[in-house]
Amino acid sequence: MKFFTAFLFSIFSIFCQAQTIYSKAYGNSQNPPVIFIHGGPSGNATLFEGTTASKLAEKGFYVIVYDRRGEGRSKDENATMTFKESFADLNQLYIKYKIKKAHIIAHSFGGIIGTLFTRQFPKKVSSLTLAGALFTQQETYDHILKEAKIYFKNDPAQLKEISEIERLDKNTAAYRKRCYEIAGKMNFFKMPSPTPESENLREEYEAGEFYKNNIRNPDSPAKFYQNEPLNNLDNTAVLKEIKRKGVPIFCIYGKNDGIFSEKQLNDLKNIVGKGNFKLIDNCSHYLFVDQQDEFFKFIKLTLK
Repeated sequence: MKFFTAFLFSIFSIFCQAQTIYSKAYGNSQNPPVIFIHGGPSGNATLFEGTTASKLAEKGFYVIVYDRRGEGRSKDENATMTFKESFADLNQLYIKYKIKKAHIIAHSFGGIIGTLFTRQFPKKVSSLTLAGALFTQQETYDHILKEAKIYFKNDPAQLKEISEIERLDKNTAAYRKRCYEIAGKMNFFKMPSPTPESENLREEYEAGEFYKNNIRNPDSPAKFYQNEPLNNLDNTAVLKEIKRKGVPIFCIYGKNDGIFSEKQLNDLKNIVGKGNFKLIDNCSHYLFVDQQDEFFKFIKLTLK
């Protein structure tokens, strides 16, 4: 009887967990599965889903999008925002959509999660694609602040703010937040010369239902730094380990994504190999919107 009760409880727990996770699949389930991991903490997959998911599915993939527990449309006040929890969310997708192995496309902070998940579960990953993804976090923050000192060299107020940021504990949500705020002031997340195609994609997104559901939990970053001891990571060694295990790694970045230094991108290219690395001109952080055609060409070429 005790065993039966425990079994029912475990089934109920899995069911409840599944209910807290927003997810949706696009395309034919017989096609190669692709899971998109969004950025954050305090992110969601609405931009990718609203502009890119169905079009990528039309190119011969079974595309699965989701919002992590406690973020976006996956509301959960009890979410811990830890990597362990993120891995549980991903593993739940494998069960829900009856897949044994999937290509992972990881964007921004999702790159940290995708990289760590691939190291822990290499047999579940057909390939890992870092798309404008973080991999050496402190180098990114150092680069942002270094560029900010040049950009704001004649602005005493901004220089004072930069000095304040540099004095903060680097393993805190406040430090991360203020670094990215400075990056935003320098337009590091915007493509230099928007094309008609990119403008149309954003206008359609902002006029549609996905934008209305662009929900962000402002408490997510603080909870992540409070509950997750592994933060501000350098995943260089992890990527090399994944490569040794035989999981293909592909990287696609915007040439004008200001949060990454030239050195960082060259280091990444040296790890994965020149043929597995692509840098897109006139493109910043949201490359699947900035230069969607180039993004599709790379994905179709590498994942097929």
